[in-house]
Amino acid sequence: MELAGYKNSTLRRSKNIGRILRRPWLYILMIPGIIHIIIFEYIPIWGLALAFKDYNPVLGFFNSPWVGLKHFYRFFSVSSFYILFRNTLAFFALSLIFYFPIPIFLALMLNELKNIYFKRTIQTIVYLPHFLSWVVIMSITYVFFTPAGGVIPNLLASMGMGKVNILMNPKYFRAMIVGQQIWKEAGWGTIIFLAAITGISVELYESAIIDGATRWQQARYITIPSISRLIVIILILRLGNILSVGHTQLILMMTPPTRDVGEVFDTYIYRNGIQMGLFSYTTAVGLFKMVVGAVMVGLSHSLAKKVRGEGLF
Repeated sequence: MELAGYKNSTLRRSKNIGRILRRPWLYILMIPGIIHIIIFEYIPIWGLALAFKDYNPVLGFFNSPWVGLKHFYRFFSVSSFYILFRNTLAFFALSLIFYFPIPIFLALMLNELKNIYFKRTIQTIVYLPHFLSWVVIMSITYVFFTPAGGVIPNLLASMGMGKVNILMNPKYFRAMIVGQQIWKEAGWGTIIFLAAITGISVELYESAIIDGATRWQQARYITIPSISRLIVIILILRLGNILSVGHTQLILMMTPPTRDVGEVFDTYIYRNGIQMGLFSYTTAVGLFKMVVGAVMVGLSHSLAKKVRGEGLF
């Protein structure tokens, strides 16, 4: 048995080496990507040691004193921890409920368009906002919603609802942030689902048509089940970013009246780390985010494996 296992292992190794030798350029093309990952993803991990030090720029990284979990105790004891946690989870929940399904529905609808020119035109239109910076999107939002002559406040005023300052109202802030995310990224998010739909065997649809299936039945019983694994994988990866909302958009959109509902971990790290120079403290906050994200990925992966029998790997 051991001899047979050794032979099988040797045979597999020989096949892998043969596969590499047949297409060496494909593997050489991976080298820049691997170098990029090592430089920008793995080497910076050493910087996490700052979370356990009192970093002093004069002493440098290696000579700054170790302080154990001091910064973590400080973070968990600040009064704003609950507010940050609440706001971050609120943004994540809104994004998961309203943003996550839209690229899937959009991809299903685009897949149903049979006129190739019309389909490409629609795809181009929905992809375009992805290439706009948050500064441009913030400017467009301001033009539409400013109480000083904005289109929406004027429209509401003409309907007898008075002039509402939507930009400064905490009541509408989260909806506006999620709405911007949907407008900017929903079209771009369809790419991966459209690619998955393209890979579905045409024979399945032909068999369904012969059996008299309608377009809706084809989407329900062929398309959606075929991309369900991809949906689960993306959902698991998204849960890994449960405490990451992104600071650029929020910093641009946030005003003093909306800070109570808009301050999240990322903006907190920006204000304390970049603006106030508390590098060790904010590294501890960032490490906390990473640990929670890793735990969420592990839990969701285990749940997916248990329920569906498949996960990330």
